[in-house]
Amino acid sequence: MTATALHATTHRLRQFLELTKPRVLSLIVFCAVIGMFLAVPAGGRVPLDILVAATIGIALVAGAAAAVNCLVEQKIDALMARTRARPLPRGEITSLQTLLFAGATGGVGLGLLYNCVNGLTMWLTLGTFVGYAVLYTVVLKPLTPQNIVIGGAAGAMPPVLGGAAMSGAVTPEALLLFLIIFAWTPPHFWSLALYRADEYARAGLPMLPVTHGRKFTQLHVLLYTLILVASSLMPFAYGMSGWVYLAAAAVLGGIFIAYAVRIYVDYSDRLARRTFRYSIVYLAVLFASLLVDHYILV
Repeated sequence: MTATALHATTHRLRQFLELTKPRVLSLIVFCAVIGMFLAVPAGGRVPLDILVAATIGIALVAGAAAAVNCLVEQKIDALMARTRARPLPRGEITSLQTLLFAGATGGVGLGLLYNCVNGLTMWLTLGTFVGYAVLYTVVLKPLTPQNIVIGGAAGAMPPVLGGAAMSGAVTPEALLLFLIIFAWTPPHFWSLALYRADEYARAGLPMLPVTHGRKFTQLHVLLYTLILVASSLMPFAYGMSGWVYLAAAAVLGGIFIAYAVRIYVDYSDRLARRTFRYSIVYLAVLFASLLVDHYILV
């Protein structure tokens, strides 16, 4: 293969990779893996074969769901600065190619989960795919400003999928992690929507700042942040974590509340952007501290 052909192939693969929304995908996979480790008793051994198969399978299906989202929203993406550089709006990948890519990727992922993990994980992952790619993307997002709240259930599923992969069941511990991500989703996305409100309005999407105004959204960022921080304390209250996690949750939550209060009383786009970025760090570090508390410090 010549250098030109290699470059063209690499560029093409990068375009398909962009359809999977790699940064979002990495957070999804991270939360699923945390769910796998937490499903094993403290100090226990995580089966490497299931860990690898489940991680790859969940990643493939999540990537397929993201590609379907890109396919459905390509005209909207073309109107927004944040998304107009994606392959579909640029015309570098066709709708048919995207559909075939999503079908093949998702099919391989589901097959891997069914054959190498367990049936429950496969069905839960399929349900999550339908919840995000169909219910959220096609139905909820263009119809209601509560799209993020309702559709957040699909985004909160990764630790449940990971837990099911290891335990073969949906456990209370996994549902607590689900609750945390479910409560995290509104302040995370509404922080973004606040400083992207004009773009959402041009695209015709009924995001909360567009339909109810900035001040209403700022208040709801604060209220949901308080719900999130309360939810983050549940693992300690339930007995699935110890003082290391509680300390991390308290510090991380205190910072998030400080951001949310400032958004409410002294809003700026710069602050909303910083809050959005912090929310990603918050979730990653919170789940990492739960893993440290549960597994490494045994």
